[in-house]
Amino acid sequence: MKRSTEPLLQDGQTLRIAGLLTAFVGSMAYSLFLAGATKNLPSIWTANAVLIAGLLTLTGRARWILLILAGLADVAVELIAGVDLSFILVVAPQDVLQVAVTAWGLHRLRLTNHMRSPWGLARITGVASVIIVALSMITTATLALSQGRPPLDGWADWIMPNVLGLILAMPTTIILMDRRHKPLFAASAWQLTVLTLLVALTAVAIFTWEPALQALLFAPAMLAVFRGGPRAAAIVVIASLAASIPAVLHRTGVDPAVALSPLRHVLIFHAMLFAVCLMAAMILERQKRLQALMARGRDIARAAQASAQAANKAKSEFLATISHEIRTPLNSILGFADLVADDPGLSPDSRRRVDLIGRSGRSLVEIINDLLDFSKLEAGRMELNPEPLAPAVVLRDAMAIAAPAAEAKNLDLRVEVVGDESALFALDDTRLRQVLLNLISNAIKFTRDGAVTARLDLASTPGRLRFEVTDTGIGIAPEVQARLFQRFTQADSSISRGFGGTGLGLAISKALVTRMGGEIGVESAPGRGSCFWVDLPVETAQAAPVAEIAVPQASNARGARALLVDDHPVNRELGHALLTLGGHEVTTAEGGAEALELVREEAFDLILMDVHMPDMDGLAATRAIRAMGGVRGQTPILALSADAMPEQVARCLAAGMDGHVAKPIVRDTLLAAVARFTAQPVETVRAAQSSVK
Repeated sequence: MKRSTEPLLQDGQTLRIAGLLTAFVGSMAYSLFLAGATKNLPSIWTANAVLIAGLLTLTGRARWILLILAGLADVAVELIAGVDLSFILVVAPQDVLQVAVTAWGLHRLRLTNHMRSPWGLARITGVASVIIVALSMITTATLALSQGRPPLDGWADWIMPNVLGLILAMPTTIILMDRRHKPLFAASAWQLTVLTLLVALTAVAIFTWEPALQALLFAPAMLAVFRGGPRAAAIVVIASLAASIPAVLHRTGVDPAVALSPLRHVLIFHAMLFAVCLMAAMILERQKRLQALMARGRDIARAAQASAQAANKAKSEFLATISHEIRTPLNSILGFADLVADDPGLSPDSRRRVDLIGRSGRSLVEIINDLLDFSKLEAGRMELNPEPLAPAVVLRDAMAIAAPAAEAKNLDLRVEVVGDESALFALDDTRLRQVLLNLISNAIKFTRDGAVTARLDLASTPGRLRFEVTDTGIGIAPEVQARLFQRFTQADSSISRGFGGTGLGLAISKALVTRMGGEIGVESAPGRGSCFWVDLPVETAQAAPVAEIAVPQASNARGARALLVDDHPVNRELGHALLTLGGHEVTTAEGGAEALELVREEAFDLILMDVHMPDMDGLAATRAIRAMGGVRGQTPILALSADAMPEQVARCLAAGMDGHVAKPIVRDTLLAAVARFTAQPVETVRAAQSSVK
């Protein structure tokens, strides 16, 4: 048979039992000493209360061990004190039974679950007092009958000490057994000792000479409470009571007729003192616990914020790196595909294949841009730039951009405008166009035949615009519509496979519309097409004054001397080809240091600068050029980089660059930027930096 290796008691239970037995024996000895010294004058009996508290706080076998050892200790102490054996044989078993039944009843009523709160302790003490009264009457009757007296003879002298002892000793023991009270208060052991001695000496002085001054005990007792909490309240009140009873007897003597009333007055006063101190201590502890929880919550919130900021920074850095690494090869793919497409000798099949390369590359660029836009929106870095514009013009432009895709599928595109098409409102042109293009492109993508209709209502509701994009496509099930505007969401996986896309477009559109203060939604049914709508609040605007723009001469707009700086040979070859075809004279440099030497030796109309380069990067080279001073230090510098995040563009401008063109390079965009910066005088170049990013 295998022996059990399970320990008899759990960790810490043995020490608790030892402490409880010590308190039990000490309280018995104190009460028996008072009884002997006063010729059985009823004072206070706390031993049973200590034992009940022990049974409520211990678990498992420890309860039975405590009960058995306490029963044996009860008999031994009473025998040592000279108590009659017949009295012990009647009372000791009933005391053990009384304790066991009281603890069992409190457990059955589930009152032990809230012993740490003031009201929980008050409830458990009140119920225990009722049980003790009932069981004490049985013990009194049994003892009286065994001695040939009437059953109710002496019941008050028996019950009062038991109930008062329970009211004081049981909550005290429960509090002292709960180690969780201690960490919240800063009082050390010696401080509690000094405060306890102060309370005890004050009690002795008051009840020896002038009991009417008993209210003065509240001052040192409350001081102990504020320093030590509930444990201090329990200790000082018990110490005060232990010191007060001998002081009262010293003043009154042991004659029951004289001493009984002052003695009960002292017991009742200490019960009130304990109740007040315990209530104050519990409230103070609760306040400290809440403060600790709030401090912990703030620490957790700070840690979570720091973690979120670190995660957001890591995500931004990851997206920036991925964007740069994808844009760099795409720059060559799209750039050379565009150059090859211009070859008049290209066969139809080859031209179609080159066109497929270009379209696939541009789709990948759109995906990257969607990811970057969504990242900016999530981080709250997407800024709107409202300016006077005609929304009808923006809608027609968006339809014109999407027209080739519709023509390829033989779809009809229709535009309907209700109201004054020339009306101007303060809106962000770029972001409104982005939303409309997304809705129109989706409608074309998910429509196999029929038509796509874009409608703008300017007249129905003053101060609001409503765009509607309706198609005759596949439609959307109701259960899918609720999550359609969530990120990375499409109607189902088959749609994602059949039509492509990241599922970010509608999420970005919703975020942009929300940022504009508007709403976006959809009305659809499977097989009946869809109607996506956008409702925006708007304010009317006046047309901005048009500044006179000098038309650059051909010699300024074309034939500029440009310095192209890039460490990647393929990028240099592509940039050289695009600029040469645009009629410009191009000099190339492999890095920042070489570019500095060339700028010192030659004069250039424009410098096209990559950012990431070994040895000296584009930012350092730009600062060095600006530090040269003179005309050459003011040469326009245009960033030509795959770094397209807003903060990366801002770093370029902060370093002294005048503009930014993101890779992959679109030929028309590049040539327009070159023309812009070479057609204006040097001192006005800076004014153009906000328009080329």
